[in-house]
Amino acid sequence: MSKEIVIEPVTRIEGHAKVTIKLDDKGDVSDAKVHTMELRGFEKFCIGRPVEEMPQITPRICGVCPWAHHLASVKAADATFGVQIPDAAKKLRELSYMLEMAADRILHFYFLGGPDFVMGPDADYKERNVIGIVAKHPDLARKAVHVRHLGTVMTEIVAGKAVHPVAAVPGGFGKVLTESERDKVRKMAGEVLEFAKFSIKFAKENIFPKYIDLVKTLAVFNTSFLGTVTEDGSMNFYDGKLRMMAPDGTFEDFLPENYLDYISERTEDWTYLKFPYEKKKGKLDMDLDNPVGVYRVNALARVNVCDKIPTPLAQQELLEFRKLFGRPAQQTLLFHWARLIELLYASEHTLELLDDPVILSNDIRKPVTPRASRGVGVVEASRGTLIHDYETDENGMVKDVNLVVATVQNNAAMNMSVRHAAKQLIKGGKYDDGILDRVEMVIRPYDPCLSCGTHDLPGRIALKLYIEDSHGNLLRSYAPGR
Repeated sequence: MSKEIVIEPVTRIEGHAKVTIKLDDKGDVSDAKVHTMELRGFEKFCIGRPVEEMPQITPRICGVCPWAHHLASVKAADATFGVQIPDAAKKLRELSYMLEMAADRILHFYFLGGPDFVMGPDADYKERNVIGIVAKHPDLARKAVHVRHLGTVMTEIVAGKAVHPVAAVPGGFGKVLTESERDKVRKMAGEVLEFAKFSIKFAKENIFPKYIDLVKTLAVFNTSFLGTVTEDGSMNFYDGKLRMMAPDGTFEDFLPENYLDYISERTEDWTYLKFPYEKKKGKLDMDLDNPVGVYRVNALARVNVCDKIPTPLAQQELLEFRKLFGRPAQQTLLFHWARLIELLYASEHTLELLDDPVILSNDIRKPVTPRASRGVGVVEASRGTLIHDYETDENGMVKDVNLVVATVQNNAAMNMSVRHAAKQLIKGGKYDDGILDRVEMVIRPYDPCLSCGTHDLPGRIALKLYIEDSHGNLLRSYAPGR
């Protein structure tokens, strides 16, 4: 008899989700899905607001990665005003972002994704978490907490506020960085860099070799990748052109404002997350053997699409990574390795920005004038490419909003990863907690942020209501919008 396995909730992610695995009569997996069970309405209730308020409103989408929304939003607002911000303002924005990105890389590796490897997927779930890491490696956990805290302290010094920031404003930046503040931040940034160097060395010597067979076999399938690069193809989190790389390594670059020519979206009635896909493929097919239109974002995508990393230590790690896994690497669990390369890059680039004399300039803001326009802002969020698209009227009031966040762009791949892992691991109806954790752990490489990912589902709501009597008999079902 067929059976359904439910993993609920999915743990160590931002937001609420569950996994359903359907078994056939033989006990083998016939299907598996990731269900997102929350809906937020930012795309709708931002309409009618002055566009200059958007960089303060949208960071409230997520307390984990507010800087990504803050900067994508302010870049979109800059574009609606048609303003080119001063160089110092751009560098201050990027500096703030590097500090947040480094802190987030530490958070995910040590506290969200890390327990699967440090404690092991077969460990008791009560220990397979950050508390388990603290118990097993107290000194390491203490150091990780301390260094991540430094990221918050440095961001507060540079921008005045770390969570739900307000410093980036249309036309530039709202706070000058003084020389004494710069010197204080630089000392702490050096400590972060040393921890980044330690982290990737520790992982390569103690974690990745132990699980290399799992890395090479679990949830491995071919997709395209999307990320941001500069004109010379270098990695960059704040600015650049978008690059879509096919599974064979060929790629096409395009301007962020042209993203609608390359990305389409569709919805399904069993989840609140949309399904973006490559528009030029004409459709989305999540077949494991021959997927069509599926692309991925986040750390592995950025490491794949860039030609180089413009800091020496991270570039050295990139070359080693490519020697081992090729380009593009398709192994899902390699997102964790790529994330550590990004930690190294963000830490190095932080010091480069702090040593740039322009960062201390008082020329940090230009005036702006409302106009009827459209503006697109793109940054590489911790979870991947983030797009903010605003349309304004002649008074600078927002008429339309489209948010294409990283988590939804990974939605198809997350579902494929879960299905691949479930089919590979569950046979004849036999499974245990370790197997189910391996199914769950292929979601965590994508570091999904479900609060970021659920904004609006045009035309229908993925919701069903069931009315039953006291004996559990179904009296009526209702599906709004269908």
